[in-house]
Amino acid sequence: MKSKPINFTLSLLVAFAILLTVSSCNQKNEQLSIQKPNIILINIDDLGWRDVGFMGSEYYETPNLDKLAANGMILTNAYAAAANCAPSRACMMSGQWTPRHKIYTVGSSARGKSKDRKLIPTPNNEYMPTDNLLLPEVLKEAGYVTCHAGKWHLTDDPLQDGFDVNIGGCHAGAPGSYYPPYTKVPLDAPSDEYYLTNLIMDKALDFVKSTNEKPFFLYYSPYAVHTPIHPVKELLPKYENKPEWNGQNNAKYATMVENMDTQVGRLIKLLEETDKLDNTFILFISDNGGHYRITKQWPLRAGKGSYYEGGIREPMFAYWKNKIVAGTKSDVPVTNLDFYPTILEAAGVKKPMEKTLDGDNILPVLTNTGEFNQRPLYWHFPIYLQAYVKNDTTTQDPLFRTRPGSAIRYGNWKLIQYFENNDLELYNLKDDISEQNNLAGSNQEKVKELLGMLEEWRNEINAPVPTELNPDFVEN
Repeated sequence: MKSKPINFTLSLLVAFAILLTVSSCNQKNEQLSIQKPNIILINIDDLGWRDVGFMGSEYYETPNLDKLAANGMILTNAYAAAANCAPSRACMMSGQWTPRHKIYTVGSSARGKSKDRKLIPTPNNEYMPTDNLLLPEVLKEAGYVTCHAGKWHLTDDPLQDGFDVNIGGCHAGAPGSYYPPYTKVPLDAPSDEYYLTNLIMDKALDFVKSTNEKPFFLYYSPYAVHTPIHPVKELLPKYENKPEWNGQNNAKYATMVENMDTQVGRLIKLLEETDKLDNTFILFISDNGGHYRITKQWPLRAGKGSYYEGGIREPMFAYWKNKIVAGTKSDVPVTNLDFYPTILEAAGVKKPMEKTLDGDNILPVLTNTGEFNQRPLYWHFPIYLQAYVKNDTTTQDPLFRTRPGSAIRYGNWKLIQYFENNDLELYNLKDDISEQNNLAGSNQEKVKELLGMLEEWRNEINAPVPTELNPDFVEN
């Protein structure tokens, strides 16, 4: 009869011990979650290399970005892995070169007049393959709350690709309008004149507020500053009276750039007010070069859609308080392919065994804490892109921004190979950032070296090289 109270007491002690253990585990898990950095990836659409103050523009005004960049590291040799929207974004979100996901362009790969295309281009994949494990999927599995805000362009619904929240993302590459009704963009305006870029940030701020102490991943990619060029009306007078600088003089576009900067400023202010900024890792970049009809990136050659520097070199900075030294710069060549492994490393998340990544973790560069070996950067574009500007002399020819080919940068050297006639262009970017002096004829040893690397790389990843002649082609 006396054994029952003893057993009851033992049961209570065991239950209490279990509760303490569970509570302790929960506390540890919460502490681990709090310690994980928030991650914000800002990817602006069609923003050129010199379209921001921290890269030298004296026409466009970006004080919030300039301040954030000054408190982090500016990367002067940052690249997109493709020269236009969809393939660049596909590379960044998958961490893979274009031949792996086969998104080479926007829409058809046969752009321009058929009579001007010597080859039948490689067919384009307009959707990200469903079996490709994207960055937000890995972060979500690791406990991050994930949000996409703005332009997606890879599938119909970002919620199927690892995001918990979707703000305006779909397969559209641009809005019908930045003023209501926006069309193409699945967002309803709160009032008649409400600017789309502002609305996307409104909702992004709501997301940040909702996360409380949970670590979050915010992919902020507003449709701005992509066409249509719809000015922010109250800013227009300032730029209409502002002197041109280095070929930059589009007042309407300038208002879109400043407004984009203002929205980022609102985000930073909220992070400061909620004590989140100190534990937030921020990467800023553009998806491709600036639209050459709208803005200039001098001294870089050409713009969006071209594989000259003006089409693929991007404004970039990284911010992470107490991890990245403020006021630093790096001229190490990096690419948006590097973001996937870098973000995983920053988050303390292991790369899934089955996932192939073509970029490298660049935290050693950003934090100046380790060696980072020189490596080649590659581009593959077996497609055609018609010219934006009539008689444009900055591209390979006046009819196309891009003809089928590949490119490699290794050290200071860059080689472009075009497939139609095996035309080769070799540039020393250290001495000739404007790519005006083709050295392929005078430095055949360097051509042989880089072309060998390029061909070996294409073979390794099974990159398609178009060879079929177009029967509609008319030789000029």
